[in-house]
Amino acid sequence: MSNLDLTKVLPQASLKTPFVLGIDGLSRSGKTTFVTKLEHYFKTLGYRAVTFHIDDYIEPRNRRYDTGHEEWFEYYFLQWDIEKLKEELFEKAKEGVKADQGSSNGESPLSDVVIIEGVFLQRKEWRGSFDQMLYLDCAKAVRFQRETAETQQKVKKFEDRYWKAEKYYLENVRPGEKADIVIES
Repeated sequence: MSNLDLTKVLPQASLKTPFVLGIDGLSRSGKTTFVTKLEHYFKTLGYRAVTFHIDDYIEPRNRRYDTGHEEWFEYYFLQWDIEKLKEELFEKAKEGVKADQGSSNGESPLSDVVIIEGVFLQRKEWRGSFDQMLYLDCAKAVRFQRETAETQQKVKKFEDRYWKAEKYYLENVRPGEKADIVIES
């Protein structure tokens, strides 16, 4: 990721604000680390940026585990309330959200750039909410090595829940093909 020309992330012409940028990638692909670098970059250019992590919107455990569906289905389809996120996060992001820094009159200004990061962002229900989509492509073996040693011991959970859902996403959504920018991470 270090060799990425960050000037390619934003359009060259004047920025339509708010500019909604999606950072998609499978688990442990480096999304949060990448977003931290992006936020710093945007600030150096004078843009007000705000970031949302869809993992902050995960449904309660009883809605996504032991539902009678296969584990991968629970992870892909029930981990988040897909329609609620579309209405309450993605559509509102296009209207503009408050940036973290306050303005001179004490009010928080609207952000220039809204970054939304998370897994499965390019699903059909959400894809149209973004002005630009980046996909962090990282090999499964590399991502698995980024897990803690304790988590790596739970291989069956990865096989039944995470990897099957990721396979479904890769085969049915094809995020690497649909993203505006693909970054090897």
